[in-house]
Amino acid sequence: MLGYVLRRVAVGFAMLLALSLLIFILLRLTPGDPIDAFINPNVAMTDAEMAAVRARLGLDQPLPVQYLRWARSAVSGDLGYSLQRNGETVLGLIAQRIGPTVLLMGAAILIAIVLGISGGVIGAVRRNSPADLGLSVVAFFGISSPAFLTALLGLYVFSVLLGWAPSGGMLTPGAPFSVADLLAHLILPALLLAIGQTALIMRYMRASLLEVLNQDYVRTARAKGVREFWVIVKHATRNALLPVVTLIGSTIGLAIGGAIFLESIFNWPGMGLLLITSVETRDYPVIMGATLVVGACVIAVNLATDLAYALIDPRIKVG
Repeated sequence: MLGYVLRRVAVGFAMLLALSLLIFILLRLTPGDPIDAFINPNVAMTDAEMAAVRARLGLDQPLPVQYLRWARSAVSGDLGYSLQRNGETVLGLIAQRIGPTVLLMGAAILIAIVLGISGGVIGAVRRNSPADLGLSVVAFFGISSPAFLTALLGLYVFSVLLGWAPSGGMLTPGAPFSVADLLAHLILPALLLAIGQTALIMRYMRASLLEVLNQDYVRTARAKGVREFWVIVKHATRNALLPVVTLIGSTIGLAIGGAIFLESIFNWPGMGLLLITSVETRDYPVIMGATLVVGACVIAVNLATDLAYALIDPRIKVG
């Protein structure tokens, strides 16, 4: 088991290194000169002044040298300074924004897990019933609806037309902080973000549980007189969760992609909104630092998912 953990950690570090290199290369391949973000376009500068700025920022060095300097600083926790936010540190900006994103994604994933597993169990136990067909239709629309379209429709229906939820932000401006106010702003974006993940978990759980219910040990448990409730909960559902755990880990990446659109639509002060505003203003250090942190979080979640297998199925320890 220790060897398996060490191998997974080593793979995680290799993936993080590859991600940092990919981020650096892609930003260098974008149109325009990175130095344009550092200078005032309304102030004329000579070629010598431009060269001095380029040398001060290290942009006159070969690309491999630039990458190694940035990677060395990133390892030490120095992600640089924002170009558009009065010289604030990138790490400070990320520290301010990562909490709201974790709160939003955590609520969305919790909703998706509870509703997805429950819906999948109901669909498998009551196969081909009206409840199963209804859940299948809901899952179909949840899977096929893009995150930005779902967010826009949800905002228009529940905030504009019905007025059931605030239309944006994390807290009411000017009002004292309260948990009720936070939850009022959180519930709608979290539900909308959870739609796609709920549909996926529901379909996977239904298919996995149907397969488990046809196994011999389930029929044996029923033949021994075990109550149907315990057959489903203790014998079938636990063994059906393994592929669902894999899916839950992979949906973290999908949730991050959906959060980028959703945070911009609801003006939620998280990492997604920070990335979008940084791209619009060509704030390269923030883009690189935020993308690296998000990638590291995804890799860490996938590692935790792999290790969680052993808690669900002890046979994984042998592998």
